[in-house]
Amino acid sequence: MPDEHEPRDDWDDIELDTDFIRSAGTTEPSARARMLAARWRGRPPEPQPWRADEPPAGWFFGRTRRRERRRQRKDRDQGGQGG
Repeated sequence: MPDEHEPRDDWDDIELDTDFIRSAGTTEPSARARMLAARWRGRPPEPQPWRADEPPAGWFFGRTRRRERRRQRKDRDQGGQGG
């Protein structure tokens, strides 16, 4: 029971039930977002393209893919009996 000498607050008569509390959304940034924001506060990063102009070395035109393509052609030319 509140003391008669204390001023009443608007929040005194409101009851916050568990449904109200669980329905409240949270908008706190992740730890990674906070870390990057702190790091970039003084000096933001340089803009980067979404995709690189060139694929990583050996990714598409590498030796392994060439060997696989040759093996597939060889198998196809031999009727699928090669190994």
